[in-house]
Amino acid sequence: MKYLLTVLILTFLAISFYAQSAGDSRFNSLSDTTTVIRINELGYTPQGIKVAVWGSKADDIPASFSLINAGNNQGVFTADLKKDFGAYGPFAHSFRLDFSSFHIPGKYFLKVGNIISPVFSISDTIYKGTPDFCMQYMREQQCGYNPVIRDSCHTHDGYTIYGPMPDSTFVNVVGGWHDATDYLRYVTTSATADYYLLAAYRDFPEVFIDSCQANGLPGANSVSDVLDEGNWGLTWLLKMNPKPDWFFNQVADDRDHAGFRMPDKDSVSYGVGLERPVYFLNGGPQGIGKYKNTTTGVSSTAGKFASTFALGSLTYRKTDPGYARILEQHAINSYEYGLKKPGYTQTACDVSPYYYTEKDWKDDMELGAAMLWQLTGDKKYLRQALAYAKADPLKPWMGADTMTHYEYFPFYNAGHYELAKNLHGKEREQLIAYYREGIQAVWNKAKHNAFYRGVPFIWCSNNLTAAFAMQCYLYRQLSGDNTYRQLEQACVDWLLGCNPWGTTMIIGLPANGTHPSDPHSALSHLAHIAINGGLVDGPVYTSIYEGLLGVHLSKPDKYAPFQSRLAVYHDDWADYSTDEPTLDGTATAIYLLAAQDAQARFIKKKVTVSEGGIIRGDSTKKEIALVFTGHDFADGGYSIAKTLKEKHIHASFFLTGYFYRHHPELIKVLQREGDYLGSHSNNHPLYCDWVKRDSLLITKKQFMEDLDSAYMTMAKFGITKQNAPYFLPAYEWYNDSISAWTGEAGLQLVDFTPGTSSNADYSYPEMGKKYLSSDTIFHRILRYERDRTGGLNGFILLSHIGTDPRRTDKFYNYWLPALINTLHKRGYHFVRIDQLL
Repeated sequence: MKYLLTVLILTFLAISFYAQSAGDSRFNSLSDTTTVIRINELGYTPQGIKVAVWGSKADDIPASFSLINAGNNQGVFTADLKKDFGAYGPFAHSFRLDFSSFHIPGKYFLKVGNIISPVFSISDTIYKGTPDFCMQYMREQQCGYNPVIRDSCHTHDGYTIYGPMPDSTFVNVVGGWHDATDYLRYVTTSATADYYLLAAYRDFPEVFIDSCQANGLPGANSVSDVLDEGNWGLTWLLKMNPKPDWFFNQVADDRDHAGFRMPDKDSVSYGVGLERPVYFLNGGPQGIGKYKNTTTGVSSTAGKFASTFALGSLTYRKTDPGYARILEQHAINSYEYGLKKPGYTQTACDVSPYYYTEKDWKDDMELGAAMLWQLTGDKKYLRQALAYAKADPLKPWMGADTMTHYEYFPFYNAGHYELAKNLHGKEREQLIAYYREGIQAVWNKAKHNAFYRGVPFIWCSNNLTAAFAMQCYLYRQLSGDNTYRQLEQACVDWLLGCNPWGTTMIIGLPANGTHPSDPHSALSHLAHIAINGGLVDGPVYTSIYEGLLGVHLSKPDKYAPFQSRLAVYHDDWADYSTDEPTLDGTATAIYLLAAQDAQARFIKKKVTVSEGGIIRGDSTKKEIALVFTGHDFADGGYSIAKTLKEKHIHASFFLTGYFYRHHPELIKVLQREGDYLGSHSNNHPLYCDWVKRDSLLITKKQFMEDLDSAYMTMAKFGITKQNAPYFLPAYEWYNDSISAWTGEAGLQLVDFTPGTSSNADYSYPEMGKKYLSSDTIFHRILRYERDRTGGLNGFILLSHIGTDPRRTDKFYNYWLPALINTLHKRGYHFVRIDQLL
């Protein structure tokens, strides 16, 4: 991937980089950049985490910070500077400026003392278009026909080596993507990148546009651009697997590293005219020159083939069944090949000891098996995937200070997610725990600095950062646990400008912000072609940079005031270690940005809102949140907990402060089982009139005091607004004022989805016509599911944790288990409220 031969610096890696002083400000002597505020240059979403970082080389520390409306220069939010995280990078002092509780869209800037930040937006559209913006780089990397130069390149690839056929046998492997600024092509990174593109299309189809043809030229073709590009990758992977037992690993080698040249003018000779070597995947060490890799098997590459082919087959199953069947057979063949020669495959080198030193493979086989299970339904793949997951549960780089180049690639284990999302019970929980353990290891380092930086500054640190943010996101989707939400967002923010250098790490994004503009790229440097959208390698430990051979800067370093003994980053074409965009890193960023865009769209469009409160989740997904409220009755608590445990599902409990105080042992049981615990007020006041809903029966002060009292009680159980951000109002009755006050308190109001009468389980015979039996409630729920478009998709299905003793027909005893069984059979998945929303 790296452009110059010097990369042999993989020397690198035995150094313990964190032993260096993170705060040696002597490295900087400029006084005109003493204090700065670093922000996400794209902006922030109204309901999302909103944090900037104040860093200073001086010892003068203001007491507070303010958020200022950029339109009228009026302050709209003020808070104290709380924790001084101390020295980090060039700064002697650093603080996190958290204004997450402010939700009003607009243009703003931050002010700390006399220092102000750039203007930024708070909007639910800040990520709109960013995934497609990064797709530009993927098209720029196309080999064969390249739509950026509008010409073809490397059309003679290539001749075989290390295969069962005679060496120098011609095989047509034209296509795919160049790995970075060099013109090598690796299945290792290409298949991984393709999987991310296809997964982004599967998970977030609504965020992508159609503006290009299948070959990347401008012009819509009724196919999403990300799917066009995903198929570009699949087409090449099929060429790299031309027969059931023929698999190739890479095209060309490090003889490519011979200086900048345009791809269509590449005349580097490998001894066979313009043909380049195509390395067969044989499971043994390779390298035709002085240096060889340490390959032990084929499984890491074969597993990548399998997972990407399988996801491609799932993608085209409805639109092109014939193509889907071809991809399915290739997926099965690939996986079987991986079983024959277990072990890892590294890329091959020739003139230098430069190659991807990947040393794990069980994660790739896990993902391959998981996708084949999804594709075929054959449970042998499930059993094998779970075995691989158990054997390789964690990515060892998480929590470490260093690793060799791509030693644990891909940088997060997607197989855990692909399995867990389709499982229930202990197997699902164990997979989620694997993710959590890795995240916690990074958090143990990150929590000590204001940027929440726990990812090591090794080569391609941005790729690791994007992958780690993906793991945090997927963990949150699976678990509903928001414990690491700030860490996740800090990684996203780091890539988008909230870092010591104050620049995004994506070329050209945003157009009016600070971003890489002079990357290590032949197209950019020689032809002055903008290669927008590429994620650059990112900062490296200063000790790595100082140990590189041949690296230099072509101009004065504009970031000199922010370099330190910890790490450096340069926006300079001559620095191949920090400013070169890469294929797999950019594909990771595309998925990550699509997830950010989808989250904002989801909050705005895919939930049903009434009076400012969310009353239904995504009506296109067969997910239901079972919700139980409680104040003065708790008779069903243990019975409900037992049912949930037996059914291997989780529910959400919104309880009053009174309930928390009087039933602590039950609360501990629900916590232990992993259910969501939220607030239902403190003393269960009625907020507004039952008839005139807009008539308030409580003041804002009373509301806030009651809510604060509730969370004070909940804090005794470790429940905070951060891990319990949803509030369900007392009596399940509210108006838009209550919703607004809830938002000002940093919470989101939710309520039950109407229509099924599930909430009538509180009634008792003495109530006359208002009384509904459990049998009636049960059948009304099922009738609604049968008769209504969308059924119970996205439902917040509410009943009570306890009811008046006069109701002897308790819904939770017989009818709740029966309902869960019936809805399970109809394909519904039960989730916590924070997973639903």
